[in-house]
Amino acid sequence: MIGDGIGVGIVGLGGMGTLHARRIDELGADVVAGADLVEAKRRQFAGEFGAETYETHEGLVVDDNVDAVVVTTPNRFHEPITVAALEAGCDVLVEKPLAHTLESAVRIAEAAAKAEGICMVGFHNRHAGSMAMFDEYDARGRFGDLTHVEANYVRRRGVPGPGSWFTDPDLAGGGALLDIGVHALDLALYALDFPEITEVSGVTRTTFGTRESYADPDGFGDNWNAEAETYEVDDSVSAFIRCADGQTISLEAAWATNREQSMDFRIRGTRAGAQFDIGSTDLTILEAGTTGCDHYADAQLTGDPTVTGHETQDQQFLSTIASGTVPETNTIEQALLVQRVIDAIYRSSEAGRSVRLEEVPLEPELTARTNYRSS
Repeated sequence: MIGDGIGVGIVGLGGMGTLHARRIDELGADVVAGADLVEAKRRQFAGEFGAETYETHEGLVVDDNVDAVVVTTPNRFHEPITVAALEAGCDVLVEKPLAHTLESAVRIAEAAAKAEGICMVGFHNRHAGSMAMFDEYDARGRFGDLTHVEANYVRRRGVPGPGSWFTDPDLAGGGALLDIGVHALDLALYALDFPEITEVSGVTRTTFGTRESYADPDGFGDNWNAEAETYEVDDSVSAFIRCADGQTISLEAAWATNREQSMDFRIRGTRAGAQFDIGSTDLTILEAGTTGCDHYADAQLTGDPTVTGHETQDQQFLSTIASGTVPETNTIEQALLVQRVIDAIYRSSEAGRSVRLEEVPLEPELTARTNYRSS
């Protein structure tokens, strides 16, 4: 088994933490510890996995049985937990986004650069079947030069309940952009092989979350009470990103908006294009030709439904630990660029103008350690 002999601790024992634990267990690693402030979650986790549990992460990261740590807490706590785990000599997988602010993300990156262990960031949609097939055909040159990505992660109604950590800027750092838009943005940058970004323009909106009369037909946010709860984050964003070599990205993300929901992802190339839903198994390739007569040619690729981004991501995390190699994907440097672009979108919205990425600087010593160029 790929994870044989690796002891893993999970910090944050909610739904995402439990899902990671189950996949890690299936991959052959030992789920040896869990940490959560909520006693009921600790009891449930200990019962399912037979793991030692802690109220906070401090005891978990120094547990002799813990070799690796998975962090699935609210964004604000990514930094103290990840840094503590790295300083304790653990390997770390921290869920997206890297942090609640760019400054916090930089501090995590600095700690990772000094650590003996590895640090990877949880962007699982890169590993879904649709993207895996796109990657292979792109490597064979089928799409030609990639020119533009349209990235959508839009819910018609799907605002997390006011008063949850998702709508608290101190805990989340932002709203729809940092919660779900980050998935679409990361996937777009990944598809373009993390190009040099020159300019970012964006508008964030807070339209629905403060409405007492907010309609929620699916019951996504329970116990809605706009007046009594905290809601100071964005619930939608529109952004446009320019790259140095001419590629562009358009991003639409929303917890709520008056349009059909969509996770549609479209990639344009000079030879062919691709279309799929973020996280899906299937892929459509769009081409045109002149053989016989001018025609369109759309190829429908149906991927293996057992291939999931979450499982492949955890598998790669454990494989990297087992091999003792440097991560080839889901790296800190990639996550830091994603965070930098998010920060630029918020700056652009606040300033009411486009922002050059050079206006969103990293620490000089950190910039020297990354392979991303400044504009």
